Amino acid sequence: MKKFGPMLNGAQRALKLSKYVAVSAAMVAFGHAAMAADAKIPVVAAENFYGDVVQQLGGERVDVTSILSNPEQDPHLFEASPKTARALQHASLVVYNGADYDPWMAKLLAASKGAKRVTIVAADLVGKKGGDNPHLWYDPATMPKVARAVSEALVAADPAHKSAYDANLAKFLDSLKPVDAKVAELHGRYAGVPVTATEPVFGYMSDAVGLTMRNLRFQLATMNDTEASAADIAAFERDLREKRVRVLIYNSQATEALTKRMLKLAQQSKVPTMSVTETEPAGKTYQTWMLTQLDALGTALASGDANGANAAAASGAKGKTQ
Repeated sequence: MKKFGPMLNGAQRALKLSKYVAVSAAMVAFGHAAMAADAKIPVVAAENFYGDVVQQLGGERVDVTSILSNPEQDPHLFEASPKTARALQHASLVVYNGADYDPWMAKLLAASKGAKRVTIVAADLVGKKGGDNPHLWYDPATMPKVARAVSEALVAADPAHKSAYDANLAKFLDSLKPVDAKVAELHGRYAGVPVTATEPVFGYMSDAVGLTMRNLRFQLATMNDTEASAADIAAFERDLREKRVRVLIYNSQATEALTKRMLKLAQQSKVPTMSVTETEPAGKTYQTWMLTQLDALGTALASGDANGANAAAASGAKGKTQ
């Protein structure tokens, strides 16, 4: 009987210890669950405008890395780095353009296999392929499709916050309405007006506005870094000298010698010019970026209209005096 007390105390201690271990294990499990709940979804976007859209949709739930983010740099000269490859290796979601705009992405993805990685390619969503104009983000129809695909991927990765992602998607789609309204306004005023460009960067947007785009062969040669034919160069210059176009649109991220030559000729001929970029500028969202450029287009078209009217008036006055 003397040993009964110590045995009971030992059993009680063992019971308390087992309870402590169980509670500790439960706390550790809860801690891991909390950490998992608080963990952000790692996302890599090849271009910063896609990264911006992901950020707007995911908010604090995502950690976004955008590879191309410098509006002063020519995207066509980009070379992937080991840092880029490492970011892709840890990404749960990857978004890129496709249509041969960022061909290095497919190579990097093939080299860094991700078992649970989801990949969204904008070109696949809008039915474009290599050889098509790859500047898909200037098509007003592209971003709503990208946003819906991204939102679906975020909900699949983090279903507990579905309501937040759904609300963010609705808010994003609503925020595109001013862009659509501006496109409709410009279309109503300037549909059919002839313009030209050094590259087809703004091509989809100019189509949405209803502008008549000239010198497409010249633009493709510039984009593909090939030499434009003498006939195409001459046709471009003639359009500027004779003011057959209302506006010259140029890519300020790729100002080669021939682009600079056309800009100078446009200035001499008093043809308004408009700068566009392939990369979203710092301090702007995708929506404000598009609106800023559409406003610039409206200003340039109005200026070109005034210049054309003045030129016509001057030509008429000159004819009367002869």
